[in-house]
Amino acid sequence: MQRLAGWWDRHQIPLYLAALAIGGLAGSFAPAAAPALTVAINPVLGLLLFATFLGVPVIEVARSFRDIRFLGTVLVVNFVVVPAVALGLSRFVADDRALLVGLLLVLLAPCVDYVIVFTGLAGGAKARLLAAVPVLMLLQIVLLPVYLVLFAGSETAGLIDLAPFVEAFLVLIVAPLAAAALVQAIARRHRAGRAIESAAASAMVPLMMLTLAVVVASQIAAVGGEAVALARVVPLYAAFLAVMLGVGLAAGRLVGLDAAATRALVFSGSTRNSLVVLPLALALPAALDLAPLAVVTQTLVELVGMVVFVRLVPRLTRSPDARD
Repeated sequence: MQRLAGWWDRHQIPLYLAALAIGGLAGSFAPAAAPALTVAINPVLGLLLFATFLGVPVIEVARSFRDIRFLGTVLVVNFVVVPAVALGLSRFVADDRALLVGLLLVLLAPCVDYVIVFTGLAGGAKARLLAAVPVLMLLQIVLLPVYLVLFAGSETAGLIDLAPFVEAFLVLIVAPLAAAALVQAIARRHRAGRAIESAAASAMVPLMMLTLAVVVASQIAAVGGEAVALARVVPLYAAFLAVMLGVGLAAGRLVGLDAAATRALVFSGSTRNSLVVLPLALALPAALDLAPLAVVTQTLVELVGMVVFVRLVPRLTRSPDARD
């Protein structure tokens, strides 16, 4: 099993690209399966996060709360720099209210789930980023309506139901983290706990492949049906990734973060909370039915971008062997 896990680790990038391609083909040829696959996203993602959290000692998360410089930089990037970037990009679709709302919804909400996974795959400070998750979640709940009022008008902000944020935090963060902490406690005394930890560590790559395939397969058919209209936001999402890559690297150098923390900062600023924002977009009036697809399009662009970032970001940071 260890030999197989080693092979997975060495071939992560082609395996992830293959998962994206398989998900795209499956979703295109079997669009009727999309509803069932959409329901499967949270369980699959929760299992992936459980495996990720098992590799992050709870005590390390507690210590990371004291890293004020890192936490402060993450918050400034996500809630000061990102809104400015999102506002600038949104002007290119300001004439289409549905695309405008979808783009703003997803770009203004920092990711709190699989960002931890991608950060870990890139050798970033996943424990420090995990410590920032509660603050990121709370602030986006508070600030998202404010930014929507400023950027899209008060009428649009009034259409947003924030309940999915709370549900996602409990299902995707609290529950997997509590389960991982329990297994870690058992592992200190019993062989069964250590066996679960070892199995979870070996399964990280296939779990990520499963997550990528399920997300893409569940959404690709809907996006394809509106491909012409959604083509306008694809370059904007790609530009967001490129801009935030530069912002994260520059901010990390400016405040003197180490390589692992800089990687975590880049991923936090670049990844968005699309899987949590999607229910908000789906609850919008029929006149804005393109907004959810604009959110899904961002997910697809981002997943491809993250596969690239996992290999690129370590090369752009100072110490390729930096530890979390």
